[in-house]
Amino acid sequence: MGRYVLSRIAQLVLVFVGVTLLIYLAVFALPGDPIRNLAGRQQLPPDTVAAIRAQYHLDDPFWQQFGRYLVGVLHGDFGTDFYGESVWDLMRQGWPVTLQLASLAWLFEIVLGVGAGVVSALRRGRLTDHTVLLLSVGVISIPAFVGAFALQLLLGVKAGIFPIAGDETGWPASYVLPAFALGAVGAASIARLTRSSMIRSLHADYVRTAIAKSLPWSRIVVRHALRNSLVPILTFVAIDLGYLIAGTVVVEGVFNLPGVGQLLFTSIRQQQGTVVVGVATALVMIFLLLNLAVDLLYGLLDPRIRVV
Repeated sequence: MGRYVLSRIAQLVLVFVGVTLLIYLAVFALPGDPIRNLAGRQQLPPDTVAAIRAQYHLDDPFWQQFGRYLVGVLHGDFGTDFYGESVWDLMRQGWPVTLQLASLAWLFEIVLGVGAGVVSALRRGRLTDHTVLLLSVGVISIPAFVGAFALQLLLGVKAGIFPIAGDETGWPASYVLPAFALGAVGAASIARLTRSSMIRSLHADYVRTAIAKSLPWSRIVVRHALRNSLVPILTFVAIDLGYLIAGTVVVEGVFNLPGVGQLLFTSIRQQQGTVVVGVATALVMIFLLLNLAVDLLYGLLDPRIRVV
């Protein structure tokens, strides 16, 4: 088990460095001069521009800038923006909103996805089953930002049921629509995965044995079929939490929620490269740590996976 853990950690480090390098390269290769954009239409004096560029080491070779950034991240320093504010402090203000939104979307995924999948499997070949399959395909085909705009228009603007922007009404009213838009695709995928896994379980020998023993049908479904169908579902759900946290970028922009995604969206528009790289790095770290947790859980559940 020790070799397996070390192997997965080594892979995580390599992936983290590689992905961070690509993000850093892409952001700082963008055209335009962010220092000159700070003054808007006015022109900064050349001495001021040179002093700011020297302060942020923008004239150093790329590899020196990237190496300095990695060392800072290892010490918990994600840099500062061009107004002198710490990137970590900016993210810390937005993390509660992002985590609340991702958690509610995650809950929607699990409840709606597993529930629809179980019902579809139990009603296989009937109208309910066909309806769930058609709806899941339709939802998966719709991009998240399109679904967000549609929900905002139908249930927010026209029906007036939910707030359409901001978080003035607080938790959870302001987060219902964006969380549903964020978790809809995952819920559809979980529904299809649950359906297929449940169908396999319902035809397994242990289910036939339970039926032969005249056990209650509800007990057979919950304690035997569903319980043994949860392994692939739990894997998908655990990994998808990372996608949800990263996916808040678009949804928070649509619903104007002051989370980390909105911070990233605004920083891209303002060419705040340090903030963009810092937020993207934090999101990558969360996603990789969740994947590491799933890999280690696999190793505990199935010793065959530990073979390196």
